[in-house]
Amino acid sequence: MIRVTLACAAVLALVACSPASETPEPKTETAAASTAALPAAPVFTLVDSDGVQRSLADFRGKTVVIEWTNEGCPYVQKHYSAGAMQALQREATADGVIWLTIISSAPGTQGFVEGEAARAFKAKHDGAWTHLLLDPTGQVGKLYDAKTTPNMRIIDPEGRLVYVGGIDDRPTNKVEDLQGANNFVRAALTDLEAGRPVATPFAQPYGCSIKYPETVEAEA
Repeated sequence: MIRVTLACAAVLALVACSPASETPEPKTETAAASTAALPAAPVFTLVDSDGVQRSLADFRGKTVVIEWTNEGCPYVQKHYSAGAMQALQREATADGVIWLTIISSAPGTQGFVEGEAARAFKAKHDGAWTHLLLDPTGQVGKLYDAKTTPNMRIIDPEGRLVYVGGIDDRPTNKVEDLQGANNFVRAALTDLEAGRPVATPFAQPYGCSIKYPETVEAEA
């Protein structure tokens, strides 16, 4: 069951994403607007891997990270095989951050899970997210204009989108490129914890295209 409420028509004001590709060029922009001008994050409800409905509204007052994932994507595997994504999840949740990992792959496509496979996903990947959410229709992914995996969003305790885009500045699927990479999510969380505006509110996403239903039909 999926229920979505638009909290702000201008939610994608921060997003300047070009059409998804496997290896887009990295890009960053510096925050110029005050936090008061930040767009509100759309509220949604999704079923998690245990069959429990989870609403973004339940986490108001907390910092929330949203991560789109697809276990078959080499770019996702880069971050998980080295334990880098799980380490970041643990750092964030230890500081009280809510981490929502979303799978928006359509049924029958790469990354799609349900039932027992969904319930076993956390142990399989040693995941440290708060909840694994299932979005098989892609409704929430499209609401947030997520185009690739991995793809990240950060929402502040007031419900405003403060970060949108790629996880770091190394748009490759090579594990060795994690060394020395600028992790935009970690940096944004550090800024929030320090009470200052996020220095880099947008970075060009990279990775595998999310397998939305209409994408699958178009490729057939």
